[in-house]
Amino acid sequence: MTARAHWTNRLAFILAASGSAVGLGNIWKFPYITGTNGGGAFVLIYLVCIALVGIPIFIAELYIGQSSQKSVVESFEVLDRKNSPWKSIGWLGLAAAFLILSFYSVVGGWVLDFEYRSLIGEFTRETDDQISSTLGNLFGNPGRQLLWHFIFMAMTVSIVLRGVKEGLEKWNKILMPGLILMLVGLLVYSVQLDGFMQSLKYLFSFNTDALTPAGVLEAVGHSFFTLSLGMGAIITYGSYLQKREAIARTAIVVGLVDTAVALAAGVVIFAVVFTFGMEPGAGPSLMFKTLPMLFVKLPVGQIVAIIFFLLVSFAALTSSVSLLEVVVAYWEEKKKISRKVVTIVTGVIIYALGMLSALSTNVLSDFKIMGLTFFDLFDKATSQYFLPIGGLFIAMFFGWKLGPEAAKHALGGNRPGFSAGLMWSARLVAPIAVGIIIIYKIYMDFQ
Repeated sequence: MTARAHWTNRLAFILAASGSAVGLGNIWKFPYITGTNGGGAFVLIYLVCIALVGIPIFIAELYIGQSSQKSVVESFEVLDRKNSPWKSIGWLGLAAAFLILSFYSVVGGWVLDFEYRSLIGEFTRETDDQISSTLGNLFGNPGRQLLWHFIFMAMTVSIVLRGVKEGLEKWNKILMPGLILMLVGLLVYSVQLDGFMQSLKYLFSFNTDALTPAGVLEAVGHSFFTLSLGMGAIITYGSYLQKREAIARTAIVVGLVDTAVALAAGVVIFAVVFTFGMEPGAGPSLMFKTLPMLFVKLPVGQIVAIIFFLLVSFAALTSSVSLLEVVVAYWEEKKKISRKVVTIVTGVIIYALGMLSALSTNVLSDFKIMGLTFFDLFDKATSQYFLPIGGLFIAMFFGWKLGPEAAKHALGGNRPGFSAGLMWSARLVAPIAVGIIIIYKIYMDFQ
């Protein structure tokens, strides 16, 4: 039997896990929800939620992977028993990773398309109206979307098929430092912009009046989703950790890196937006319409645009790699198929499924299930149901099935106070908080 691959050291794992956590949501969603929900007041609530919800589930997933040294499905059998009912959590995570990557790759393709346009200077030759309509034109061009979807998926496959050390570890050592270096460069650049101070005020002013109950729920939800929980990525990455590695401090470091990247990206983005007296928007409209239009008005704006979309490309790629690894690790381990074969076959299947999302904005735009296009259906099913349900049961498995001994090991020794706190969070706080999110999403769907 081939020995299981492991990360070379803790730093390699931190870079990989941070890469999985830092994704497109860090670049546009977190800064926006922070600004609209009270700035510093929201950040404080969010950090509390990270401590009580995100980190405990993150530790639970790491422990499950590290202790079992198995893939996301079989890990529950190792820690419980063969044909354990808890194994369904692993299947849910596997399905979530598969579905998410199918449409995430499409969005990654949009980013690559905008990076290409920035490189050839297309935005510098166009009017504001032409720039703002670029995304809409891309949506209406199925061939171009499928091409960039293919290129992004091919990049993801090329990294994963090389294995843990030569693929995941090697490339995360390039992509994550590169991402951070570019982000620091953009942050330094943004200091000289007129909107820099307004950006800081928007993100960090302590405005409790703007923090509503819905905003608190947003903080709870994002503290869970931002760490790539419930999709099997952290369990899989944890299984490549040596059993002697302490995991609690590592989890905290990843949480801090994830939050720092999101806030720094927000400062940069809103410094640009406020420099031109515009109102911040959310989602694709901000990243793909407003920012390209504003970049060209800045000094060396083309270079800023190139660096920005390259940064976003890196963030998307590090996350997509972790999603594909979840699926590949299971089939490679379960069926004893070579990594190269299973990675290419899985990549082709996910690309084919992703075609439905790529065509949702054009050819298949009128084909809807429960009023949703394929893109929206896959997004909603995973983000609102698969991930939180998986996270809820992972917390319960760790807290109630594995119990205090698991917490003691995860914390690296006998630390009664911290162990009790971790158990309290895993058994009650995290499941209740995630359960509320699930109920809230169901209520919003059917009201």
